[in-house]
Amino acid sequence: MSHLAPSGKWDARYLGPVPHDTSYYAKCMLGGVLACGLTHAGITPLDVAKCNMQVNPAKYTGSISGLKTIIAEEGTKGIWKGFGPTFIGYSLQGMFKYGLYEVFKDAYMNLAGEEASEKYKGAIWLAGSASAEFFADIALCPLEMTKVKIQTSSAGTFPVPFGAAWSEMARTSAETRFPFGSLVPLWSRQIPYTMAKFFCFEKIVQLFYTRVFTEPKDSYSKPTQLGVTFASGYLSGIVCAVVSHPADSLVSQLGKPQNKGKSLGAIVNEVGFGTLATKGLGTRVVMIGTLTGFQWWIYDSFKASMGMGTTGGK
Repeated sequence: MSHLAPSGKWDARYLGPVPHDTSYYAKCMLGGVLACGLTHAGITPLDVAKCNMQVNPAKYTGSISGLKTIIAEEGTKGIWKGFGPTFIGYSLQGMFKYGLYEVFKDAYMNLAGEEASEKYKGAIWLAGSASAEFFADIALCPLEMTKVKIQTSSAGTFPVPFGAAWSEMARTSAETRFPFGSLVPLWSRQIPYTMAKFFCFEKIVQLFYTRVFTEPKDSYSKPTQLGVTFASGYLSGIVCAVVSHPADSLVSQLGKPQNKGKSLGAIVNEVGFGTLATKGLGTRVVMIGTLTGFQWWIYDSFKASMGMGTTGGK
């Protein structure tokens, strides 16, 4: 298909199999809802265990033992605490993260022009994903704050049902800093992570289609294309997990009572960077790799079913 707009000018919105119009972006947003909402809600028990390990590491020493403790005290429903705000929050985050990424990527390519877009492709992926995540986190923040409060409050001290928890967060906003008290930490964690996630994914897809599957992309079946998507998503998830693990470990260390008041540098010196970078990394690689792989697979499967094509290829 032509890469020219009806006006005859080069236009990034006409590079793919279908024009990137409002309907295209809306479908990308829906694909993002499915990709992030379903996957994050599905791993709620792991999230409950992780949050409690970070807040109360003396009591919750590991994922499996932590889940057993929660089930023993609160029953099986305890490990699904926060499912509602997780599903809604990450559906909204996915909607803006994936949908706006497509919008910003096209806009930045058109600002740069045809030659610069090709030359600085990586910079455009980074700028597009950072811009999208900025807005995605604004949508996520109140729901993430509610989710964490539900998951880490002792049984009986805070409402578990979503509606009641939301009302309580709003009522005690002076204390909880609801709805946007956690926005800056959320940006500082999520924006670099998303930039790595999208950049690595796009780069790995590109490598697959230039080094491994070298025939025209359309000559490969949809299952093969979606296999490339899943593998690329999984590998990009591993990179993200490795890169962000020291910071994630540091968050856990900050939650320890004996580290109260200590500087980050002092904690790093005591624990050792090697330990921060490797402790629990295997579990996190499997979790983040699988999560990211499935997110991209769901997103591209939805796009393919809508006739919009999968990611990558010439």
